[in-house]
Amino acid sequence: MTKLLLSLHVLAAIVAVGPVTVAASMFPPAVRRSGGDGAGTGTVALLHRICRVYAGLGLAVPLLGFATAAAMGVLGSGWLIASMALTAAAAGVLVAFVLPRQSELLEQLDAGRPVERSGTAQLAMFTGVFNLLWATVTVLMIVRPGSTTGA
Repeated sequence: MTKLLLSLHVLAAIVAVGPVTVAASMFPPAVRRSGGDGAGTGTVALLHRICRVYAGLGLAVPLLGFATAAAMGVLGSGWLIASMALTAAAAGVLVAFVLPRQSELLEQLDAGRPVERSGTAQLAMFTGVFNLLWATVTVLMIVRPGSTTGA
C-alpha cells in the first residue's frame, strides 16, 4: 500500500504542481508581451485558468503525501514537518498573492488598460517564491535529512 500511495503522491505532484509552476512563470512575460492593448489576452487568460484549475488538483499532493507518511510511520520526522510547513507556505503564496494578482492583471488587460511593469515584476517575484518553496520541498522529499529509510 505504501508504494501505491507514494506513486500516486509523486504522480500528483508532477501532474498538478508542474503545470502551475510553468504557467505561473509564463504569466508575467505573457502579460508584458500583450502590450496592454488586448492582443494576447487569450494566452494570458489560458495561463491563469491553468493555474487555477491545477491549483485545485494540487490539493491531492499534500493529501496523498500525508497518507503516504502515515503509512510509512514518518509523520514525526523533521524533514517531513518542514516539508508540510513549506507546502502550506507555497499554497498560501499561490492563493493569497499569485492567483489574485493574475486576476487583477487579466482584468486590466480585458479593460484595455495599460499594465505597469511593476505589477508584472511583483507577480514574478511572488511566483519565484512559490517555485522556490516547491523546489525546496522536492529536495527535502528526495534527501530526507536524518531519515534512516532514505539517501
